[in-house]
Order: sequence, then C-alpha cells, then structure tokens
Amino acid sequence: MSFAHNDWRALDTLLSQQRAHYQRVLVIIEGVYSMDGDYPDLPRFVELRNKHRVFLMVDEAHSLGVLGERGHGIREHFGVASSEVDIWMGTLSKTLASCGGYIAGETALVEHLKLLAPGFLYSVGMSPPLAAAALAALQCMQLEPERVQALQARGRYFLKRAQEAGFDTGSSAGMAVIPVILGDSDKTIRLAAAMLERGVSVQPILHPAVPQKSTRLRFFMSCQHTEAEIDYTVEALVGVMANLAPLSA
Repeated sequence: MSFAHNDWRALDTLLSQQRAHYQRVLVIIEGVYSMDGDYPDLPRFVELRNKHRVFLMVDEAHSLGVLGERGHGIREHFGVASSEVDIWMGTLSKTLASCGGYIAGETALVEHLKLLAPGFLYSVGMSPPLAAAALAALQCMQLEPERVQALQARGRYFLKRAQEAGFDTGSSAGMAVIPVILGDSDKTIRLAAAMLERGVSVQPILHPAVPQKSTRLRFFMSCQHTEAEIDYTVEALVGVMANLAPLSA
C-alpha cells in the first residue's frame, strides 16, 4: 500500500485503518528521495513505528554521505538512535563509488537474511576491488567531513540559483539531488541533449520513472562542483530553454 509522498499524517491515517488486518507491517521510506531530493521527518515516522507497532525500514541510498554533519545519513541529521529504525538499507554505488549494497539491523535480522534471503544465497560475493573501493571512499568521508559540508553548500547554492532563474525544483531540499521539473518528455530529452552539447551532463527522467506531468532533468551535486560551474549550468539551461525550437507537426 502506498501513502502520499513523504506525508507522515497520511501514513498515520492509513495505519489506523489497516494495521489491525495484518500480523506484521513494514513501512519503507527513503533517507533522501532519489527523484525529488527531499527527505522525511524521520522522528515523526519513528513515532508512528512505536504507536502502531510496525517495522520501519529506511533506504539510505541517497542520504549516506549527504545528510548529517559527517555524512552519516538521516540518523545523524535528526539525532535519532539507530535502534529506532529496524532496517537500514543502503548502496555502495552512490557516495561510496563502488557496487553492491548493505542491510544493517539487529543481529537476528542479519543472520536471518544471511540464511534465507534468495538474493544473498544465489549471488556471488563482492569482488575484492569493489570492496576496497567502497572502504577507501568510506574512510575518505570519515577523515574529511569537509567534503560533506562542501556538498551540502553546493546543493543549497544550486537550488537557490535554479529557483532564482524561475525553474520548478519541486520539493527538493537542495542536497545532492535537485530536479528541474518540465512536465514534457520531448522537451526534457531535447534539453538534456542541448545541455550535453554545452558540456553539462544531466539525465532526463521520464515516464514511467515519474508521472508524465513530472518529467524532469535531474541534477546531481558533488563536493567538487564549484559555484562558477553551477552558475554556468543554470545560465546554460536558461539559454537552451529560450532557444529551444518547437517540434514540427
């Protein structure tokens, strides 16, 4: 069952109506939402976990290395105890620049998944180079928290510049993911191609990944982006949108 995006009140209503019909319920949210770039009010969802006696899982694919003073994710951002979330999930393919993923939780959960999860039993182990790359990236993040703070500053700056230019950035909080919502698939594809010609790589996100009315260019921030590069990107986007010729009939 789905509930309105990032709306803990809607979840509370849904659980009030449905919880009694099920022995076990798992609520799944993201640390930073990959398409919109916003994040949930985690303490509220923890309150609902306790109120309705459900399991809570947080997907930190886009929040590890992004949220929190040291990049430790949404738990650090809100100061929530790790034990207040039952399942922490993440990937090694974003901040940690490798491949693979992880599940963290109580020992019983981890042992259960080791013994019974088909995706674990019937897949090969991680290659040493991938494990070493992820470990090196994690160590770098821990030793150089200024990288996380630079990323956050660049994200806020991009969001500010994009909004000043009149672009629809939706509910983005200005972290690592900032969309420019266009609501037109053809226009989105053509703009992505035009931006690439100007040296800016930005991916078009189309239906069914998002609703047709929400097709977008999705910008990803890095701690190594500069304000000058962000200024250039926003100005280039303004220019290509102004000069985009209409499609012929």
